[in-house]
Amino acid sequence: MPGDPVVIVNKRINELVWVKDGKIQLHTKVATGKTNDLTPEGIFTLIVKHRSPYYSRAHIPGGHPRNPLGTRWIGFDARDTNGGIYGLHGTNQPDSIGKYVSNGCIRLSNPVVETLYELVPIGTKIFIVNTENSFEEIAREHGAMR
Repeated sequence: MPGDPVVIVNKRINELVWVKDGKIQLHTKVATGKTNDLTPEGIFTLIVKHRSPYYSRAHIPGGHPRNPLGTRWIGFDARDTNGGIYGLHGTNQPDSIGKYVSNGCIRLSNPVVETLYELVPIGTKIFIVNTENSFEEIAREHGAMR
């Protein structure tokens, strides 16, 4: 039996997968950091989830069209943070998906982040890598697939 479900982000190709029950259940393009060091690499835990997140840096309320966080926030504990600094989130700039444009977060289209928000429970591991290996190889390496 395959291991626990995981989210895997490969910065080399700016793509994300959701692996559950030993299979890739969701595969999508994402945006990551403007420079390689901005989006942290490693194994982290998804620790917070918010609908219509508030963008504190510019004091923009959740749901506002200018809010760059889109419709959902799924925060993880990278670099000893509390899930409020690094996260998977939507965007008000859908043309940025697939590019290296963020300050460290992982952007998804709003429809995709809304789907992922419903699928992924708090406590799920997220692997952020920069590799030529396939998602299947990465998942097998971490016990999420056979």
